Amino acid sequence: MIETARDTENNSTAFTTRKPVLKVVGVGGGGSNAINRMIELGIEGIDFIAANTDGQALKNSLAPVKIQLGPNLTRGLGAGGKPQVGESAAEESAKEIHAALYGADMVFIAAGMGGGTGTGAASIISRISQAIGAVTVAIVSLPFSFEAGRRQINAKEGLAKLRQFTDTLITVPNDRLLQIAPHDLPLEMAFRLADDVLRQGIQGISELVLQPGVINVDFAHVRQMIQSGGGALLAIGQGEGDEKAHQAVERALHHPLLDSVPLDQATGIIVNFTGGNDLTFLEVAEAMESLQQRTNKRANIIPGIINAPQMHDRVQVILIITGIGSTPVSGTVLQTLQGIATPAVNNRPVETGLVQPPFIPLSESETNKLMNQEQPERMEVMEYTGVSNNLDVPAFIRRRMR
Repeated sequence: MIETARDTENNSTAFTTRKPVLKVVGVGGGGSNAINRMIELGIEGIDFIAANTDGQALKNSLAPVKIQLGPNLTRGLGAGGKPQVGESAAEESAKEIHAALYGADMVFIAAGMGGGTGTGAASIISRISQAIGAVTVAIVSLPFSFEAGRRQINAKEGLAKLRQFTDTLITVPNDRLLQIAPHDLPLEMAFRLADDVLRQGIQGISELVLQPGVINVDFAHVRQMIQSGGGALLAIGQGEGDEKAHQAVERALHHPLLDSVPLDQATGIIVNFTGGNDLTFLEVAEAMESLQQRTNKRANIIPGIINAPQMHDRVQVILIITGIGSTPVSGTVLQTLQGIATPAVNNRPVETGLVQPPFIPLSESETNKLMNQEQPERMEVMEYTGVSNNLDVPAFIRRRMR
């Protein structure tokens, strides 16, 4: 957004710019893990908020702003795996949620569906976000198939409520992650993978808006696309070599986590390339031409290019595809496991056997530096003692935590 101020004395116009305000709310355990990952990676330009009924988990969050949901209702002991409790807890804390979200141009809500807090509270937080006029994007993970029974039912009912209060709903079925993961992937890593996909989706969209580029995709473009109606899809891919831009687009459209992408139904596509100094105009033009040949001629296609010198011989593309389907934001959107961006810290990924390892842990020195940084003033969090009965965490994980 550009704001102008008239200088009458010098008969000139001074231009000032205001970056859009982006806020991310991690709801429950899965959502909080996702924003912790973003904070560890040094992602800037976003306000992070953790919201949870579990006081102990909230205390351990890295988010500078923390909201304890329903302190009178739950006493900081969690929602007990009951979405109704999570919903009521969010209603109790509606004023705190409103105060934390106020002033945002776009709000991301990250949560895991199936438990109590994320499933129940996400729709309330999303409703408040829309009430303040923010573009509201929810990115949620769905339970693994082995989490049968009540968690699956909770997730289905929670999605139906959440869909009513979002401009775009992005869902990530955890089972699809296992289809492309190595067979010897540890169980704990599988859950971490699911949390990290939420992080990737948020980071991918936010960088479209916040990073200046050779060709900019501004907030107005993103807002118009997200609010245009119909289903929405986010796809991310990377390429390398002589045809890296074209390769990145193909990988984004054909990644195993994605169903077939109905480009012929799309009414709008934002295509944002991030590459090094060796990314040529011809490469981008050829990739765009390949994409245009598969789309509706009336589709509004907006390109963007961000220069990142550290990405030598590599390029990343982010596609936001809208207008898919006849109902507003039908919400079957998947995120790829391709890396989203080069983090602010220079560290090496843990090898997981995936095409592009999504986890980039901090070194010991970087971790110490992060933990010693002065944190902004935080909302007061009620502490408690004793064993939590929060059933948002699967039983076999809770047993390991004792």
